[in-house]
Amino acid sequence: MQTANQNLKLPQILYLESTNRCNLRCKGCILYRGSWEPARDISLKECVMITDQLPELKQIFLHGIGEPLLNKELSEIIRHLKGRNVYVLFNSNGILLGRQRQYDLIQAGLDELRISLDAASPQGYKQIRNSDCFEQIVKNLRSFVMLQKQQRTTHPKLSLWFLGTKDNVSELPGFVKLAAEIGIGEVYLQRLVYFQDDIGYGVARETKTLQGATDGSSALIQESQDMAARLGIQFNASGLSGAVESLRGEPGAKLPWSRCYRPLTLMYITANGNVLPCCISPFSSVDYASIILGNVFKDALAEIWSGYRYRNFRKKHQTETPPKCCRGCGVQWSL
Repeated sequence: MQTANQNLKLPQILYLESTNRCNLRCKGCILYRGSWEPARDISLKECVMITDQLPELKQIFLHGIGEPLLNKELSEIIRHLKGRNVYVLFNSNGILLGRQRQYDLIQAGLDELRISLDAASPQGYKQIRNSDCFEQIVKNLRSFVMLQKQQRTTHPKLSLWFLGTKDNVSELPGFVKLAAEIGIGEVYLQRLVYFQDDIGYGVARETKTLQGATDGSSALIQESQDMAARLGIQFNASGLSGAVESLRGEPGAKLPWSRCYRPLTLMYITANGNVLPCCISPFSSVDYASIILGNVFKDALAEIWSGYRYRNFRKKHQTETPPKCCRGCGVQWSL
């Protein structure tokens, strides 16, 4: 692990919120509680200004809080980034993934599209995502897979994502089956993020997490893994270990957060230009001001990256009392 005082190269990985607006109010999302920032989209011009400051940029995530497909300039943003040979991906709820948008994303050169679905049935989807759009999303995905076959392309790579909670884990085996039926070869199980204080919102509460659960959740996850293997589906945990192991956490691990690479290797920039330590931090800290390390509309990224607030965050991150947004997170989170 590099020390906080070393001169760090500018990051090659960037999270940039293409928008913080959303067409859903999911019970596991911070927007269910209310946004930290005013609603806003990132423009193509702003994206160019930001990314031009990262000459060695290799990978960009155009998501954070919000639904990227709401940004009307999204295809132009992707096309510009692909002109720089950057790997481009984002998460979406898939509601707006109609035929024309499918064509646009393929033509723009999007590398990867992750669909957050969280359920295998309309009833399960309604329970966690407050929406009746399940069937529409599945229809969109079937259409997209067919279009890719017609276009003879494997891009963007498609995957389905499942936010695991005690309320919906029973649908996980069906979720794997659904992926196979649609023709999507990857499924991801995400851990629930919640504030580390005695505060919660929707299902984002410690009582809803599967981590350390003894109610049969591990058996359901194992069943889903076995089913995925039989169906030829790649089943991934939201982190650096197997799915069951990820949900169990790291018992006995000493300062697990200190091994996280994010403060040293990537940046997260909100639609309002605020620079945060990672995409998890706004979901796990009740003191939003404490995780703002600078603003790209006010200062150069190089100055923010090497500035006092970032250096102080990295230094504290390596202690027994890290920033609150890092406590309980550890290193078992996926990009």
